[in-house]
Amino acid sequence: MEHREREREREREREREREREREREEREREREREREREKEIDRERERERERERERERERERERERGEKGRER
Repeated sequence: MEHREREREREREREREREREREREEREREREREREREKEIDRERERERERERERERERERERERGEKGRER
């Protein structure tokens, strides 16, 4: 009788341990997804900065073309 009780207790403990492990893995996956979202946000910000630099270069070229037109 006592033996079976100890066996059940060990089984419950193993189950709790498996549950803690599943929770730990899930938290790790969630952190990984969060890191990926952050990286994507950073990439999008960098693309936006690059588009803004390109617009600025285009405005500079327009200004130079305008000045050359007035010189003639």
